Amino acid sequence: MPLGSPGNPAQLNAEARWDTFDPVAYVRNNYRTVLPVDAEIMAIVRAHFSDHFRTFPGLRVRGIDVGAGANLYPTFMMLPWCDEITLLDRATPNLHYLEQQLDKHDRGWDAFWRELCRDDAYAALPGGPWERLREVARVERGDLCALVARQEQWQLGTMFFVAEALSSAAEKFREGVECFLRSLKPGAPFAAAFMEHSESYWVGETPFPTCDVSESDIRGSIEQFAEHLVIYRVGEPEEVRPGYTCMILACGFRRRGSS
Repeated sequence: MPLGSPGNPAQLNAEARWDTFDPVAYVRNNYRTVLPVDAEIMAIVRAHFSDHFRTFPGLRVRGIDVGAGANLYPTFMMLPWCDEITLLDRATPNLHYLEQQLDKHDRGWDAFWRELCRDDAYAALPGGPWERLREVARVERGDLCALVARQEQWQLGTMFFVAEALSSAAEKFREGVECFLRSLKPGAPFAAAFMEHSESYWVGETPFPTCDVSESDIRGSIEQFAEHLVIYRVGEPEEVRPGYTCMILACGFRRRGSS
């Protein structure tokens, strides 16, 4: 989730200086505690995933968290059902942060896991999240739009606050959403979160891009590739930082067929 002081930097593209991104500041500013909006998102997604996999007892899948960055709870939400999870990110500091968490984790994330454990699928996971995460997680450097070459590889997916942060260009946003969804096998459940009408933001002294997208923009980018799609408006305006109207959560399944 973006952080930092509000600002209005110049139009930026996907070549923004991601290797200057500070994941420690990101976590300190956004995930020091479980905010109400995060609790709401986790409640919706844990029910979406649990309800699906309850009908397939014992099924084990490959998952992907696209733009994993320094937010572990999207990965946590997939843990009960995955034999392998790819944590994909392009920024070197974020990759290092993820590797460090697999070695010696920040205890602050335990509160997010406890929130998920309101559902038995999570509470019953042997050894809690960290042992399982070390077993199944693979940290991988990669670009969201490069997933165009890796279609239908994963059976479960999350993408949180990534597509609208690729650049200020609407076409890049739509490309990012399509690449994420095409990377999933038909029928795969997914959850994706976005900041509606987000302004560009700063991390320290470095500006980063966002694309100003509405709920209808988000729905339009997803529905061609999804079925049983449900869109949720979650949180309050500027609950996390200045410069956005609300968060949009999309839950559904990769469309079966030719899309």
